[in-house]
Amino acid sequence: MTAPLSGKVALVTGGARGIGRAIAYKLATAGCDLCITYYNSHAEAEEVCAAVGGLGRRAKAVQGNVGDPRSVAETFAEFRQEFERLDILVSNAASGVLKPAMELTQKHWRWCLETNALALTLLAQQAVPLMPEGGRIVAISSLGASRAIPWYGFVGASKAALESLVRTLAQELGPRGIRVNAVSAGVVDTDALKFFPNREELLANFARRAPAGPVLAPEDVAGAVYLLCLPEASMVNGHTLVVDGGFSISG
Repeated sequence: MTAPLSGKVALVTGGARGIGRAIAYKLATAGCDLCITYYNSHAEAEEVCAAVGGLGRRAKAVQGNVGDPRSVAETFAEFRQEFERLDILVSNAASGVLKPAMELTQKHWRWCLETNALALTLLAQQAVPLMPEGGRIVAISSLGASRAIPWYGFVGASKAALESLVRTLAQELGPRGIRVNAVSAGVVDTDALKFFPNREELLANFARRAPAGPVLAPEDVAGAVYLLCLPEASMVNGHTLVVDGGFSISG
């Protein structure tokens, strides 16, 4: 039986760890050849490529900074050495500063906005010329885009900006047959969550309030990305798909 995304080429930023890693595996299992980017996790990136290669898919890892225009251009120059086109772009790489808003600075603002929001536009500008009709762009957001979360002020603002950019790109690229959407994840217990001072409180609150169950895994987020990449999702455009087990509907 042919894999659902057989013959497609995907690029996943931040694909060496956590949610990005799960997305990379999911797309490769569905038939995609894969390029992943990483910032400082070379060994993990090579592990992902080896696993993807074991599935019979082509895989390439590229180091870069998604918030820097020159670095993104260099990433795509390396991408084109291996692949002639790009069908799926997943803007997953993220970073941020976890402090009370009263302690945040302009430097923190720029870091969050450039890494988490500007990156989507930089990536799209490089990716779209390589995308055929039917291409997909998926950005990974979080509930902090619309909810107040302690220590998350600038990261949440950057995710809100990201979702706004998704709507703008969906409008601009829709006539070209390219669909742009976001997946907003609830509390996922990845390595990144270990940096949250209130990690245990976040996990306990999620477990108490999510009707679908106490744990949200990276694979759950990857599954939502996969759904948006299927041909059946061709009329889903400019949408933010929430994956949180129903957490955000609970009082």
